[in-house]
Amino acid sequence: MPDELNYPIHQRTLGNGLRVVVSPDHSVPLAALNIWYDVGSRDERPGEYGWAHLFEHLMFSGSEHVATGEHLNSLQALGGSVNATTWFDRTNYFETLPVGALDLALWMEADRLATLPDHLTDASVETQREVVKEEKRQRYDNVPYGDAMPALVELVFGPDHPYGHTTIGSMADIDAATVERAANFFRNHYRPDNAVLTIVGDITPKDAFKRVEKAFGRIPSWNPRVRPATVPLPPLSEVVRREVRGRVPAAASYFAWRLPQRDTWGFDACELALSVLGGGQTSRLHQELVRNQQVAAGVGASAMPLIGGTSFGVAQVRALPGADGTEAAEAALAEVARLAEEGPTAAELARAKAQYAREWLTELARFDSRADLLGAYATLHGDPERVNQRLAEVDAISIDQVVDAASAFLEPGQRAQLDYRQEASDAEK
Repeated sequence: MPDELNYPIHQRTLGNGLRVVVSPDHSVPLAALNIWYDVGSRDERPGEYGWAHLFEHLMFSGSEHVATGEHLNSLQALGGSVNATTWFDRTNYFETLPVGALDLALWMEADRLATLPDHLTDASVETQREVVKEEKRQRYDNVPYGDAMPALVELVFGPDHPYGHTTIGSMADIDAATVERAANFFRNHYRPDNAVLTIVGDITPKDAFKRVEKAFGRIPSWNPRVRPATVPLPPLSEVVRREVRGRVPAAASYFAWRLPQRDTWGFDACELALSVLGGGQTSRLHQELVRNQQVAAGVGASAMPLIGGTSFGVAQVRALPGADGTEAAEAALAEVARLAEEGPTAAELARAKAQYAREWLTELARFDSRADLLGAYATLHGDPERVNQRLAEVDAISIDQVVDAASAFLEPGQRAQLDYRQEASDAEK
């Protein structure tokens, strides 16, 4: 594993507070533009659950000089790809396109940042409300196990914690979004000094900074927001359980834990431990439950990195068809307990680190995902240079640190557990 990467990283902050990160790469004549706004579902107040995600959609509804749908259509017509995502800790907008189209992309991004709240209409808000609600139905409400993540974060963090609800929000809160309330949400969070703009591609830093200054330099910042300090949560003091009965293909159990904040040694150690536990077909859960005991049809485990004091780890096991799920769940918890007590072997830890390195290098090899990672570390950690250092940080984690972290944060008695059980009539069919 390489000790340290050396992707070139150049930074500048405009007079209005917009942070700009540029990483030149002249291998192909493309550029990836990525804007991270430091607003996610953790910033939503009660009554606003789902609004950060709603605004991801509203940002394509038109601004002063760009009509509805024109942002996507114009850049796609020039060979570009355009998308956006929302998460607990951020909302990001990104395009990968020929370098010749970069000025157009910058201009359209700047236009909607500067003017969008004044051009929201009842029709645009209603349209995007219905789009988001349909997405909730398709991805969460009407698919087996679709409500697992909303239930787990509520169990782990509590419903009143900033991380206690997911980005999809609630139907009632989405319905409550009016033009005026949506515009106020935008003005609270969408500002140059609450954003990081990253460009990766066939461009020099000097040229990139000049183009960004031309597009964004005149946009003022307004209504500065101070996010309340986040206090890390201790591990759960007991087992918190919930059972859901319904029409699911098979019984399943999800186990979740509170972990340290992302990119600390404690989080990295827990992430490696969860990779040993359930990261692929070489993992303990797969080898023991699927291959040896043959009590599970599928297993997995992973860590969810979060910046607000406390992250999230989850393991899941799906029972064989017709089984009630109890045997599979108990077998999975036995493996969790063994890992928390003994830690990984040297070979298991080396394999987990190799998996991490492969995934990290794969992400950095692409312009779009490299720009996203640079934006992430600039926004959440104030230091995009850590992108070049992360492999060394993870590689430095020792077996003893994994043992310490697993015993502190992944104990079976500190878990939330969500069980899906089939209705009797379904199981008998």
